[in-house]
Amino acid sequence: MIKVLFICLGNICRSPMAEAYFKDLIDKKGLTNQFFIDSAGIGSWHEGKPPHQGTQEKLRENNISFEGIRARQITLDDFNKFDYIVAMDEENLIDLKKLSNNKTDVKVVKLLDFVEDQLIKNVPDPYYTGDFNQTYHLIESGCQALLESLRIKYHI
Repeated sequence: MIKVLFICLGNICRSPMAEAYFKDLIDKKGLTNQFFIDSAGIGSWHEGKPPHQGTQEKLRENNISFEGIRARQITLDDFNKFDYIVAMDEENLIDLKKLSNNKTDVKVVKLLDFVEDQLIKNVPDPYYTGDFNQTYHLIESGCQALLESLRIKYHI
């Protein structure tokens, strides 16, 4: 089983959107049993809260369930539990590497690094930009590229 954890700052906008989108994507491809997917935030400000209203609206628009998704903060144990920790932006990536002290086998990567010829390298935080459409489209292309990369690597 391949375990993937999506990370953003507060775990209410980008990472729960990525979690929900990726779960929907692998379900449609018949790969649900091959993956464990979760999301978390760098900070704890929103712990226990559902995704942001803007994230909920984008997911509903695209018929993607976000049932059961609640914000939580990343833990040190997550670095042992997951195969991939996928950051939404460079700041999250730096925070994750500091937190892990670079002493882990988990692959800490940025989502958009999987997308070839991607001009935008960081998924902007719609909590600040208000642009949930752009965030959704970047997460969509990032998750599709991530899945393709994992399918090739693990022959699934």
